[in-house]
Amino acid sequence: MRKVDLVIIGAGTAGLTAAAMAADQGVEVLVIEHLAPGGQVATVEKIRNFPGFAEGVGGYELGPLLQQQAEERGVDFLFDSVERLEPDEHGFRIVGAEEMVHARAVIVAAGSHRRTLGVPGEQEFEGRGVSHCASCDAHFFRGKQVVVVGGGDSAFDEAEILAEHAGAVTIIHRGPRPVAQQRSVERVSALANVHLVGDAEVTAIEGADGVDRVLIDTPDGQGARDCAGVFVYTGLVPNSAFLGDLVALDAAGAIVTGGSFESSRPGLFAAGDIRSGATAMLASVAGEGATAALAAVRYLRERATTGMF
Repeated sequence: MRKVDLVIIGAGTAGLTAAAMAADQGVEVLVIEHLAPGGQVATVEKIRNFPGFAEGVGGYELGPLLQQQAEERGVDFLFDSVERLEPDEHGFRIVGAEEMVHARAVIVAAGSHRRTLGVPGEQEFEGRGVSHCASCDAHFFRGKQVVVVGGGDSAFDEAEILAEHAGAVTIIHRGPRPVAQQRSVERVSALANVHLVGDAEVTAIEGADGVDRVLIDTPDGQGARDCAGVFVYTGLVPNSAFLGDLVALDAAGAIVTGGSFESSRPGLFAAGDIRSGATAMLASVAGEGATAALAAVRYLRERATTGMF
């Protein structure tokens, strides 16, 4: 069984930033990721709120840049799915689908996945009109009508991408006003082929060979809107199931942390949108990764000094 000082679970912005920071401090770091470095940002066509990129940067570019930075500092990578963590007197056994690794400390930066609507037709038409990635699928809807469900930053960012391809984009959100950043709302709302529908909720997705329409509930009653595609951005669910009852989680399943992003389990830290209270802003996520890394390094050094390692 391979043994390292620090395992970081997740190779998104938080995990890769933490890895580079910890390696700079002389710690042996292993990053475990089950997909590809970059996390969810890898599917984002244009990131506008990350420092250092005045014109924005593609997520598919940012992920490899962060990976390269970590690798140049001596960080190793393992591509595997973490199934559970088993604490022992010297740290944690990280049990993966393919391998088992032992670490003296762990930073969980496993991120989250898109929340589904849970309405009839959503699962049936997944990949046949229902999508969670505009930058991946927008070209399939050139000149067609599409619906974006959600009122946050992701919904408006993806709607802007869709507007470059689709004939018409309707953004459906629950509240009277979107919760996305005002600047983003103003920019997207000004596009000629974008229309906002507030105080509305999609109740079903219907079609034959593919999506044909969505059913909507509004304060004025029920209605329908014809569309060929439905892009869902209604929030995130933390990827914390593999932790079981190892650490304290909030009601949404996010890891509860202290001021240095330490969890309720000594030696286990969290960063990014798997952490309770995280802003999910990319610059903040990177900062969390750095803070968690420094806290983990401090923990390792304190334990070494007291002879516990």
